[in-house]
Amino acid sequence: MKTRRTLALCAPLAALAISLAHAKPEAPLMPLLQKFTADDVPETGPEEIPVDPPNWKISADDGNADLPGKGLAEHPMLYIGEGSNKMFLVNEGKVIWTYSTGKGWEYDDIWMLSNGNILFSRMAYAAEVTPQKKIVWRLDAPQDEGIHTEEIHSVQPIGPDKVFLAQNGTPAKLMIVNKKTGKIEMEHELPAEVTGKSVHGQFRRARFTPQGTYLLPLLQMGRVVEYDQDFKQIWSYDIPTPWAAIRLKNGNTLITDEKDQLTREVNVKGETVWEFKLSELPAELNFSGCQSCVRLANGNTIFCSRGDAGKRPQLVEITPDKKVVWVLKDWKTLGPATAVQILDEPGVPEVPGDLER
Repeated sequence: MKTRRTLALCAPLAALAISLAHAKPEAPLMPLLQKFTADDVPETGPEEIPVDPPNWKISADDGNADLPGKGLAEHPMLYIGEGSNKMFLVNEGKVIWTYSTGKGWEYDDIWMLSNGNILFSRMAYAAEVTPQKKIVWRLDAPQDEGIHTEEIHSVQPIGPDKVFLAQNGTPAKLMIVNKKTGKIEMEHELPAEVTGKSVHGQFRRARFTPQGTYLLPLLQMGRVVEYDQDFKQIWSYDIPTPWAAIRLKNGNTLITDEKDQLTREVNVKGETVWEFKLSELPAELNFSGCQSCVRLANGNTIFCSRGDAGKRPQLVEITPDKKVVWVLKDWKTLGPATAVQILDEPGVPEVPGDLER
């Protein structure tokens, strides 16, 4: 495994957390929403590519009248799905801003940043777009004769200027990129015996943890692996298809297993301390697949759903004791859910682990 590093990464994290989070409001991102409805926001951005009509179906019982919670008004949120090529910003029960990136696959990761910009992965590239719909940073996955042979599904902000990402490929790579200078400040190759041979199935999520380590759900290899900054393995956990893994503030790891249709919280010893199977949902709310989830500050967990072609809910929120408190089923407004960022949560996106997502 080859590593290229131009500076130390872990030491500044404590200072970063203090500088970015100093005197932060309870919900630091909420004041930014006014940027997306300002007069200077165009209907279509200069690089925006309008999408075709939605390719998902709207079920006859679509709507939220008889479902727990307040429907689209439950949470302000940034919302994407890999079956839709449009990102949605929702506030007070309405979509207040969208951005479209044309045909092709697929959205997997997204963040609203502390400056109001939105960082996202689009499989063929990662990019950052302003509320005014201008692309201010972009990194394309390598391609061969117009065909993308490598893929970017995972991005994460680290401080105001850097991005951590996983690039599926032969070999797969982990990178930290300085958006201002364009320099790759860390690059590490992972061989096929670690990631698996199928490029598309290597990663969907990778995270730089609050401890300064690399947490990697190896989708096709059936393992979650954690490396230190010298890329020595310090922890692993076997699970059939880990789509996402989150290092929680309590030190546990929350893993979404797509094949077994469950989310499991495990401690450092690999012991299960909490688990939720989709089969535990009431029959009328059950859905077949969850790719990612969010742990909220109040302890609740929101599960993202593919929605079974418009037949099932898109988002479900449960309490730690597994009570369903919110269900979103609104296919007239939104497509399938792969990832969601809840915007009235405390936490600074650029501080690893400050948001548990």
